[in-house]
Amino acid sequence: MNSSELKKLIEGIPKAELHLHIEGSFEPELMFEIAKRNNKEIPYKSVAELKNAYKFNNLQEFLDIYYAGANVLITEQDFFDLTWAYLTKVHSQNVVHVEVFFDPQTHTDRGIAFDVVITGIYKALEKANKELNISYKLIMSYLRHLSEEEAFKTLEASIPFKSWIDGVGLDSSEKGNPPSKFEKVFKASADHGYKLVAHAGEEGPSEYIWEALDILNVDRIDHGNRCLDDEKLVQKLIKDNIALTLCPLSNLELKVISKMEDHPVAKMLEKGILATIHSDDPAYFGGYMNENFYETAKALNLNKDQIKQLAINAFEASWLSNEDKAKHISKVENYFNK
Repeated sequence: MNSSELKKLIEGIPKAELHLHIEGSFEPELMFEIAKRNNKEIPYKSVAELKNAYKFNNLQEFLDIYYAGANVLITEQDFFDLTWAYLTKVHSQNVVHVEVFFDPQTHTDRGIAFDVVITGIYKALEKANKELNISYKLIMSYLRHLSEEEAFKTLEASIPFKSWIDGVGLDSSEKGNPPSKFEKVFKASADHGYKLVAHAGEEGPSEYIWEALDILNVDRIDHGNRCLDDEKLVQKLIKDNIALTLCPLSNLELKVISKMEDHPVAKMLEKGILATIHSDDPAYFGGYMNENFYETAKALNLNKDQIKQLAINAFEASWLSNEDKAKHISKVENYFNK
């Protein structure tokens, strides 16, 4: 396949996105617009200067800019606009189901009420469901560089909105913040009926993936790149059908890999791991779903069957009902059989 055939193939695939931080979809143009509306300063003079700052050496450098950007979000309308911009963008890329992370603590720590944040996000998700036919699940993430006690406060704040939230996750600075630090709050979250996921094995070691599985009892691992360091772990992931939500362009930008050709997703598929591809923080990492699929397929020379498998795996790994999964998977199959 030449590059234009590959692009065309990828554009037409019905896709599910399972690893997306809504605050990480904050495009510079919208950031400036909302900053102006709220009379907030951004430490950059222009959209171009801000985009030039998106060159990161590691996860922490990215997080510093990510949190600075989130500072301009204040009103329910801001959170609605942020979420709606993401949803209209992915709708144009044939994404039909999203499972979106949001970071309440990024906002509540600076005095923005939990209900303001979630209401804006929820209204945009509902509008996209009705108008764009995008189904969704909402995942509330705990920030791992903060304490478990802080995470418990976030859990308490979420209870009145339980019917809007499908699960909890664990994100932010991985190194030195193992999943085991959050054992109690994950158990309490499960008791409230939330599904569980956690970022593990992106910058942290394979041991963090074990902890997320054995101590937090997660349903799925976000990232999980480092699982290949441990064959016993690989076998467990396969046996228990644990999905990994990989983010290739993010891995490249944050120096988790030095070049796209080093990305482990093809090896994972070969071994039979339920590997999937997503965009993580697309505004910062140079690409949404189609770009992630395209750059990965091009660099690793993936064939049509591997690309199809990645698309199917995402629906398999989603929190949709079995009936809905089957519907979407059959659409993917039909698309590739055309």
